[in-house]
Amino acid sequence: MNTIFNNLLEVLSKEFKNFGLNEDVQLNLSKVPEFDLQINNLVKYNKSKFFNELQNNLIEKINNSNYFLPVLGNEIGFLNLSLNHSLLINYITNSTTDFENKKPEKIIFDYGGPNIGKPLHVGHMRTLNIGRSLYNIYSFIGNEVVSDVHLGDWGMPIAQIITYCEKMNIDIMALNVEQLETIYPKASKDYKGDGDFKIRAQEINKLLNKNDKELIKKWKALKNISIKSLEENFKILNHRFDYWLGESDVNDLIPNMIENLIEDKKVIDDFGALVSTQNTEPKILITKSDGSYLYITTDLATILFRQEKIGYDKAFYIVDNRQSLHFKQLFDSITYFKFNNLHHEHVSYGTMNDVDGNPFKTRDGGTKPLNELYEETYKYIEKINSSLSKPTIKNLTNSVLTYSDLITNRKTDYKFDIQKFTNVNGKTGIYIQYSQVRAKKLLDNMEFHENKFEELILNESDKNLLSKLMLFGYYLEQSASQKEPHHLANYIYEISNLFNQFYEGEKISDLIDESHVYSKLFLTKLFLTTSHNVMFCLGIVPVSEM
Repeated sequence: MNTIFNNLLEVLSKEFKNFGLNEDVQLNLSKVPEFDLQINNLVKYNKSKFFNELQNNLIEKINNSNYFLPVLGNEIGFLNLSLNHSLLINYITNSTTDFENKKPEKIIFDYGGPNIGKPLHVGHMRTLNIGRSLYNIYSFIGNEVVSDVHLGDWGMPIAQIITYCEKMNIDIMALNVEQLETIYPKASKDYKGDGDFKIRAQEINKLLNKNDKELIKKWKALKNISIKSLEENFKILNHRFDYWLGESDVNDLIPNMIENLIEDKKVIDDFGALVSTQNTEPKILITKSDGSYLYITTDLATILFRQEKIGYDKAFYIVDNRQSLHFKQLFDSITYFKFNNLHHEHVSYGTMNDVDGNPFKTRDGGTKPLNELYEETYKYIEKINSSLSKPTIKNLTNSVLTYSDLITNRKTDYKFDIQKFTNVNGKTGIYIQYSQVRAKKLLDNMEFHENKFEELILNESDKNLLSKLMLFGYYLEQSASQKEPHHLANYIYEISNLFNQFYEGEKISDLIDESHVYSKLFLTKLFLTTSHNVMFCLGIVPVSEM
């Protein structure tokens, strides 16, 4: 919660402890329309002998803080709170200075996961959007954050590409990204249907693991082609990463890791494969019978690499729901192998589908490239807003692709409807942008000095907006603690809607009283600051025109 309330919550929690109750008092949104917040901790003790005394003590502490209008007790124990606007307005800015993290942590965000030789497709959109948003949120509240794209740049897929190029006499050194991206589907098909091709690919994979000079040269060429393309695409989509580490970066660690696990009897031979001795169902496979590595092999080595080279307190893996078993096995293995006792968490998500609820496909049945979805959205926005500059259309396009994704609870699937998500009057990135542009223009057109008024002059619409703006900290905390950006995405829609009601109510140009004018401008500035901070947390770049 906003640090304005932190001291009060600590005081209230101490009151519970004075009665022998280990309670951390929480502020919740009120379910009663005329109130802003609720404290519900007391309810379960309403039959206790000490109930009245404890409730009276809590109310006394709350009222003494002056953060809220006078609070009344009740026999149930729900403490309903109304914000004291006149006092709180002296404290609130909704900037980073309003929030402090007493125990900052170093957190690695593992997301993106592109593969060498394959284009970014629509399936990458959610990991990119959710990953970037959580990275920004945890940065905003004062943590040290690190992002790693975690490239799929090693293993059998690379061997298959090299084998196909060898078979078709394709010069890898002369390939461009468009040519490369057409090769992998063909190589994968040959691997499944051609026995000789499969044998050769397996041989090449083993030689790569032995650092064959010629094959390493070809691998580096493939990697450079893909990374250059990925960097260009990420730039267009407003994504950046602190680290571009891949599976290849930990290869040298794996033999020693496996040797130690064998020595410690943590893995045993099972018909040529290495299997964890941990009692799990299914058994956790560490290497295949042919000695090749699995995702869990490189992920375990990555833990050791990050521990040594980066250092961290927590690691969040933003990967879709279908990989839940993999991450359960990975985290179980970290504990069983005694690698570390740090916090590792799978932040899962549902899928994005087309407007009919089906997986996004190209005309030939392949997975739709992400750049195609971007271009379609860009052209759609350009068609209905032809007067806007190209940089503005670019940012509006990314707003649509980001906001439409994050407004949905990450755990659920959703349908991408381009008409719905570009509507200027709906719950859309376009509406969010329109609202903040409106506020910015108002402030640009009028001179504002905060010290020119002593108290706010507020009508009902103003109070509604101010109350919601004061709850930024609550929604920020919800998104951070639950790792669900949709709380903030819904919040910015709500404040945008309230701001537009505020804007279209009393016209500032019609007001005579100077304090009244400055009250309006103060609220406008607070809205703009808040919306920009929420947009930062969501990964949306504000535009200056609409």
